[in-house]
Amino acid sequence: MKLIVNYKVKDYIYQCLDSVYKAIKGLDAEVFVIDNHSMDGSVEYLQTRYTDVNYIESNHNLGFARANNIAIRQSEGEFVLLLNPDTFVAENALKNAVEFMEQHPDAGAAGVMMLTSDGKKALESRRGNPTPMTAFYKMVGLCKRYPKSRRYGKYYMGYLPWDQPAEIEIVSGAFCMLRRSALDKVGLLDEDFFMYGEDIDLSYRLMKAGYKNWYLPETILHYKGESTHKSSFRYVHVFYEAMLIFFRKHYSNMSFLIAIPIKMAVLLSAALAFIKMQVGKIKSSLGFIHRKKNADPIYVFIGPVAAITYCRKLARKKGLTAQFHVGTQRANPNGHLEIIDQLPEQRPLCVVYDVDAYSYAAILDIFKQQPMEGVSLGTYNPYTKTIITVDEILK
Repeated sequence: MKLIVNYKVKDYIYQCLDSVYKAIKGLDAEVFVIDNHSMDGSVEYLQTRYTDVNYIESNHNLGFARANNIAIRQSEGEFVLLLNPDTFVAENALKNAVEFMEQHPDAGAAGVMMLTSDGKKALESRRGNPTPMTAFYKMVGLCKRYPKSRRYGKYYMGYLPWDQPAEIEIVSGAFCMLRRSALDKVGLLDEDFFMYGEDIDLSYRLMKAGYKNWYLPETILHYKGESTHKSSFRYVHVFYEAMLIFFRKHYSNMSFLIAIPIKMAVLLSAALAFIKMQVGKIKSSLGFIHRKKNADPIYVFIGPVAAITYCRKLARKKGLTAQFHVGTQRANPNGHLEIIDQLPEQRPLCVVYDVDAYSYAAILDIFKQQPMEGVSLGTYNPYTKTIITVDEILK
């Protein structure tokens, strides 16, 4: 069973569902999409193809925790998967995750290797419980300076291997496979958290109940941020509020001398973030800051003849600078890595793969194999005739 919360990202969630349906072949699964009052025609758009999805349309933006809880209560099945809409999964990821959970009855939750759009491994794939000291080491920069230290680097658990399963503490809500019997024991997502922190809280409660949380070397792409705006005042408010909720809930019994400095550090961090954003806006409005326009990417399209023909027309229509290479997974298994010497040196560069010619797993493996600075991943779906990148939708 899969749960996907949507909020104004209908093209990304369409791609997410495409990957999910390829990944659940052979599994007894039901799929839920919870629309948090997007008002952009998301449900109508998705229903044209995915008719057997269980759609839940809210009249309000319920937040991540409450929306997922509604679907969890309506669903059935031994396992529950929370999945962000701005993701797509490798075809074998879900089967392998289910098999692992079945073989490890003490596993309460499992997460996976999340890749960014340039193929780099996202640090959030493995996290430690943000105890006061672990959070302190991250805030002062020791985690970044000593990422493989078991003491200073525990926030991202950088000392763990990437290529084999490992026990972790916090599973990201972007992909979080949960055992239903464990949820029955510890409870669902805490709805006091609106958007951030609910995954940390649930992971922590699972550990306290005696379950183990795991990282699995299965791959997904997480665009990370298409449904949120991390430079906004609302993001700062919600994020730091979540930190305080978690602290009050799980560390309220700490001594006064320790608790007060930690609360002050969280509030100070939030205040500094607000001030920095406000000062930047004032300087920009007064003309002290001249923001450079981001360079338009050069697109490299890879796919069969029919896809290349259409993408040529679309590139001309949109005024894109582009290269076109006929290729398929069978004939060109390493994709753009086989033509590196033909790729433009100019960056940024966006390599767009036809998702019928290349599996999602193959695309992820190619980028994971050799991440390159300034080179990001894009997809072209011949059914919707849509190009999706981390920055834009082209159709």
